[in-house]
Amino acid sequence: MYVPKKIFFTKGVGRHKDYLSSFEAALRNAGIEKCNLVNVSSIYPPGCKKISRERGLKEISAGQITFTVMARNSTNEPNRLIASSIGVAIPKDQTQYGYLSEHHPYGVKEHNAGEYAEDLAAQMLATTLGVDFDPETAWNEREQVFKMSGKIVRTFNITQSAKGDKKGLWTTVIAAAILLP
Repeated sequence: MYVPKKIFFTKGVGRHKDYLSSFEAALRNAGIEKCNLVNVSSIYPPGCKKISRERGLKEISAGQITFTVMARNSTNEPNRLIASSIGVAIPKDQTQYGYLSEHHPYGVKEHNAGEYAEDLAAQMLATTLGVDFDPETAWNEREQVFKMSGKIVRTFNITQSAKGDKKGLWTTVIAAAILLP
């Protein structure tokens, strides 16, 4: 059984005349272009240790099969605002799993995209842990309820946004959680 022991977060933006090449440029900007990325669903493994991007990048090798939760967005529309965000919610009890969420909106500022993704992850974890909350209240109110419950220890996000290239080149943004053994 493979359960990741470490996780790091990265983000990037790339521009190119070709869609695929703009994605490759975003992967390079994020430092993960040399990996064979395998997308997985959004569970933060129990007891998984968050490490820095710098340390995580040192632990990956060219060609390595690498599990990731990735948010990705692209446009070739000049000046169109795009974002990609990973939200994270970690339970206080480290023997429990947490949640990662992916969000990839158009026309949303980086801060708002990040808060939305963070809220998604926190809501998923809260429902799993039986935390009672009103989904209609604002994120900052729900965040206080989640943290005051004593069951959710931390939430955060990593978000990349960009405006579409003025000349119509493809622009791609990614945010990724990289899971390591």
